[in-house]
Amino acid sequence: MMKQLLQIAVLTLVIGGLGSCTPGPRPIDYGTDACHFCRMTIVDRQHAAEMVTDKGKVYKFDAVECMVNSREEIGADNIALYLCNHYEAPGELIDATTAGFLVSEAMPSPMGANLTAYATIEAATAARQEHGGEVFNWEALLSYLKSKHYVYHL
Repeated sequence: MMKQLLQIAVLTLVIGGLGSCTPGPRPIDYGTDACHFCRMTIVDRQHAAEMVTDKGKVYKFDAVECMVNSREEIGADNIALYLCNHYEAPGELIDATTAGFLVSEAMPSPMGANLTAYATIEAATAARQEHGGEVFNWEALLSYLKSKHYVYHL
């Protein structure tokens, strides 16, 4: 009986441990958490970002360009999730790889790239009608940031 209870307890711990390794986001503690790249305190609920590795380690950033700058250091092949705040829903993290991005001088961001994320390309395009600027998907944004020297390690 005692052996069976011990086996059940060990099995429960193993199954629970496997489930806890699933990569997923963690809430950003605005005003407390620091950006992994620039070390600034993350306060802007519309421009923050997060990377989650395949092993579940979470890195938090005050801006998308800081996240992109950290890709090489952390290892882009090890990243399970790229997340960023959604401008129209402050504090909500969305998948950066499927987001639409607007770069507009009319919309300043914490690190000076004037970069704002939207849930879709269509939403970013609609915002461009009001604010001007250029719209990018994730891959085009990576190239743009590198060409403008907002990213130092791509």
